[in-house]
Amino acid sequence: MSKYSALWEYIRRSGGPSLKLTFAEIERIAGLPIDHSFLRYKKELTEYGWQVGKISMKEQTVTFNKMD
Repeated sequence: MSKYSALWEYIRRSGGPSLKLTFAEIERIAGLPIDHSFLRYKKELTEYGWQVGKISMKEQTVTFNKMD
């Protein structure tokens, strides 16, 4: 089980074609602070039918996109 499993499940259940979350929301949903390891773990999201789109350090957000 991945440390980001709770986040991946949340994204999978979101329903829309895309989802934008702040770093703070991601930390709350995942139950842990977001760090550089997120970049390694993000590939797991494809198993849920989603992918990481844009990561904005300026806005402190991550956009997730549903895969076709």
